[in-house]
Amino acid sequence: MFTTTTFRSYLHLHFLVLIWGFTAIVGLMVSISPIALVFYRTFLAGLGLAVVMLVKKKKFDVTGADLRRMFFVGCILSSHWILFFAAARVSTASVCLAGMATTSLWTSLIEPLVNRRPIKPLEVGLGILAFAGLYVVFKFEFDHALGLGLALASALLAAMFTVANSRFVQRIDAFTITFYEMVGASLFSLLFLIVAESRGWTNNMPVWPKGQDWIWILFLAWICTVYASTMATQLMKQFSAYLINLTINLEPVYGIALAFFYFGEKERMTQGFYLGTILILLAVLLYPILNGRTFQKRTKTT
Repeated sequence: MFTTTTFRSYLHLHFLVLIWGFTAIVGLMVSISPIALVFYRTFLAGLGLAVVMLVKKKKFDVTGADLRRMFFVGCILSSHWILFFAAARVSTASVCLAGMATTSLWTSLIEPLVNRRPIKPLEVGLGILAFAGLYVVFKFEFDHALGLGLALASALLAAMFTVANSRFVQRIDAFTITFYEMVGASLFSLLFLIVAESRGWTNNMPVWPKGQDWIWILFLAWICTVYASTMATQLMKQFSAYLINLTINLEPVYGIALAFFYFGEKERMTQGFYLGTILILLAVLLYPILNGRTFQKRTKTT
């Protein structure tokens, strides 16, 4: 049933998406490689979460099996962020964010398999509508094909991450989940960075932040991750992974608007790009209209 508390939680979710809409811009404002950026982000986020958990007297205890699972999901998260920032670097923040909007399509296919429930035609249909919007974007922005491809792969990993967390949060505290995932993500990105540097995959991009790079990295670590990611994980107790990711589809709107504000003409795209983005947004807006249970907590299936 729709309640004031649930509505506030939904508004909170949109605020978190607004924060995430700024991340692609931050990725363009730092000078270090995407892999190094993800390492610093996850390492500092892990430290910040450890402090918060100690202050709040949160438990670090988890089973060995859960620890391994969360470390693995952390590796998925690290890969998602590396591809995300790489997509923005090789194309634009707007193209990167548009590609990320397919997360709901991937989720509509992955979540039913993981939770052992039938695939819902509504979710797949709206996911396809979002994908159609992406096709229009691709058709008119073919010169950004590499960035769009990286963003699509990043969206797939984001869907896997969200579905996994929607199961963890039913029995593990959100702060504990995020902490161990940050540890796993930082270890994975550090190992990947070492390999990438040794093989020259980073194109000699610097790995040590300079000057204001630290400000943006701390913003990513403590605002976008410690705060936003933990709160989003907590909200998974109220909303399904599909609804979470469908709402995250609004990230391109917030991000594109912010990118144009910060970078001006560099982020101006073709009319086809904006038409495709409108189709993606239509999928987002239709879901709560067509599904009367949007604001109800989904019963966990086993």
